[in-house]
Amino acid sequence: MPPIIMHAPKRRALRNIRERRPGAERDKSIRRSPDYRPALGAPGVGMAHSESALAGKLSSFIRLSPEELDCLSGIQSKPSNIAAGTDLVHEGQTDHRAYILQGGWAYSYKILPEGARQIITFSVPGDFLGMRSILLRTSDLSFAAVTDIVVSSIALPRISRVFKAHPRVGVALLWAVARDEAIAIEHLVGLGRRNSVERVAHFFLELGERLQLIGLGTETTFECPLNQYFMGDALGLTPVHVNRVLRRLREQGLLTVRDQRVVIEDVRGLRKLAGYDGEYLDQPSDRFNLAT
Repeated sequence: MPPIIMHAPKRRALRNIRERRPGAERDKSIRRSPDYRPALGAPGVGMAHSESALAGKLSSFIRLSPEELDCLSGIQSKPSNIAAGTDLVHEGQTDHRAYILQGGWAYSYKILPEGARQIITFSVPGDFLGMRSILLRTSDLSFAAVTDIVVSSIALPRISRVFKAHPRVGVALLWAVARDEAIAIEHLVGLGRRNSVERVAHFFLELGERLQLIGLGTETTFECPLNQYFMGDALGLTPVHVNRVLRRLREQGLLTVRDQRVVIEDVRGLRKLAGYDGEYLDQPSDRFNLAT
């Protein structure tokens, strides 16, 4: 992994946010919870590389051949274990790479000059970290681990070789990047136009569908290691407001979050409340079974 460089203003901002945000110690303890388990798709968790979360995700877009599965296995063959709370890439870094998240949860974020953090998106197994920003001269985002994670780094020349040797895999990778952009756009809409209750409801419905795609949850139940500080920084709410909204959803019999486990009690009711339409996630279909 290339050395991580952090510029002085960002160092000060990160220090400020840790010092100024109440409950930072609790934030850290939750990320390192002993209840955390390596996520489906991480090497050594009862899953072959060809059956990784990335392969499962891309297989919902096209039917992958054995050779294409071997290609995906090859770019994930040298995984690294990263501790919770560690930054993989810093905003403004020039020697950055992209990463494939094989196990655990990560997030991308930006730090404002006064130290406030805005989380852009959360990543789950099978997602790429920095695939878009690797084409930029400097990274426009920072990427960090929510929990202990397993990642494989991939440099731009390797990506280029994948596109050349396995163009269908290249198309599938473009689909994954386009899907990530669609998720980011939907979050922008939520921040600008949804009220706090709608934002939280929409957030958990989306997470449920994303985790269901890679076999880490069902329509109504999934594990979620995010505390109120993570959710607040993603949804533009204070931790107190997040707790207030979660209590309201629980009292209405719609959703319960307890001990890092989410249970959606009333899927139809929660969807109606959030105005949720998951078409932007482009979940499994047969529309793109490209010929080999």
